[in-house]
Amino acid sequence: MSGAEGIHNLDPKKSAERIERGKGYRDLSTVCVIPTRGSIDARVVESWWALASPMNQPFVRMFVRGMEVGDAYNAAIETILEHPQLSEWKYVLTLEEDNMPPPDGLLRLFESIDDYDCIGGLYWTKGPEGQPMIYGKPGTVPMMAPQIPEPESIVECNGLGMGFSLFRLDLFRDPKLEKPWFKTVQEYGPEGGRAATQDLYFFERARNAGHRVACDTRVRVGHFDSASDIIW
Repeated sequence: MSGAEGIHNLDPKKSAERIERGKGYRDLSTVCVIPTRGSIDARVVESWWALASPMNQPFVRMFVRGMEVGDAYNAAIETILEHPQLSEWKYVLTLEEDNMPPPDGLLRLFESIDDYDCIGGLYWTKGPEGQPMIYGKPGTVPMMAPQIPEPESIVECNGLGMGFSLFRLDLFRDPKLEKPWFKTVQEYGPEGGRAATQDLYFFERARNAGHRVACDTRVRVGHFDSASDIIW
């Protein structure tokens, strides 16, 4: 071969595999849902501006302001499912006002979602004793015990935070997942108590309904603490 045919034509199979990994020729239409109290730090917004979305694919942001976080997600999903155009889109990306994804974070989540109904980036709770927001190994108990992340891996789990997570929209059409999908629970009764944030409340029911969840630990997401001015 003379080389004049171009670098990508030297190994068409390898080039095609690269294109398929990126999934740019599939429908990757995505609504990004952002619950907010109203003010977002400029450094966080800077990271959002740098976030790449697939070329020539529909991508819009939807802010939900001033609502409790579980209610905000419920309202956003309801709006999307009832909308004549957005209801035909494929994905929902959840992004929270203190999370800072890497520029290629969404592209990597698209690469790794094939076998899953939801896949999220890796971030940690705030503070020196921060814990990874990846919960539970499938088939083990307790169901939502914190899981040690495996570096540069796709790690199947039972639950995630929602700071930077990609959901298939069809997940919310499953009749086994009754509304409200998201609920912050703080209950106590004669048989004991229960507390759960809206994310783990949802993922527990999704896993029990047979849906698969994973964390892509290649996607390392910062968690900004405005009180200490530190990105954890």
